[in-house]
Amino acid sequence: MKPTFDLTKHLPLIAIIRGVTPQDVIEVTQILIDEGFTMIEVPLNSPGAIESISKLVQQFGTKNYLLGAGTVTNMDLAKQVVGTGANLVVTPNCNTDVIRFSADAGCAVFTSIVTPTEAFAALDAGATGLKLFPVSMVGLDGFKALNSVLPKGTRCYPVGGIDASVASMNPYVKIGAAGFGLGSALYKPTMSMAEIRTQAKAFVAQYKLCLNNISHA
Repeated sequence: MKPTFDLTKHLPLIAIIRGVTPQDVIEVTQILIDEGFTMIEVPLNSPGAIESISKLVQQFGTKNYLLGAGTVTNMDLAKQVVGTGANLVVTPNCNTDVIRFSADAGCAVFTSIVTPTEAFAALDAGATGLKLFPVSMVGLDGFKALNSVLPKGTRCYPVGGIDASVASMNPYVKIGAAGFGLGSALYKPTMSMAEIRTQAKAFVAQYKLCLNNISHA
């Protein structure tokens, strides 16, 4: 299936709302959308994750948003996610069957990699982008070396320990990061809705400052 999404139209910050419940998922996602997020990932180890994803697809649709699941580790889970109508699949591993199936279903697929072997296997299977996870294992030097051998235009997204500051994001943006996956610094189930909005606003503002720094470098 030909992809129905255009990543250039999306803010390249993937909101990872791990632990969100079906009761809160619409309100949390609405806050994120209000602040500019268009890619929302509900990890499958969240309570009632498939129900939450179904609710997101029904409420917001997939015309303007990439909505779906993270922690999609095997084919059974991938089929459940695609069955909701989701169009976003994020994995913590490099399962080429999951990548091919999800990509063929028209989903944007972001696959976790650490090594060049995993990176090229993921791209060959049809991954939309590469999730550098945990980015602490890759590091700036590792990412720079990896990026030098990847096909031109490969989209890489550091994930893990990224906070809402230029100091955290800018070093990766400077060497070619296409965006970031944002987890507990953006959302935790213990946060109030006001706290979630504050963090979402801060991440968007700080990321845009990074882009502005690059454009004026």
